[in-house]
Amino acid sequence: MLLILHLVSAFGSMLYTAYLYFFPSAAKLKISYGLVAATFATGFGLVFTKPAHIVEVCVMGLVYLSVVSVGIVSAKYKLARVQPTP
Repeated sequence: MLLILHLVSAFGSMLYTAYLYFFPSAAKLKISYGLVAATFATGFGLVFTKPAHIVEVCVMGLVYLSVVSVGIVSAKYKLARVQPTP
């Protein structure tokens, strides 16, 4: 069950980050952060329950974090350009 939740949150966060890039907002950024946090929480749970393939898990986690981070940072910059400065 934890693996399914982990996969759903990981793929969901990647899809949501792509959506966030095209339609940025501050509230959507918070949801994206929450999805990333859920992915890491379930990932840590999986590592502690089945630590056999820790190297592969860490490499895939870094790739996931890189992809999602680039999307979130790009969306933040896009949002900053769209919003007027006070």
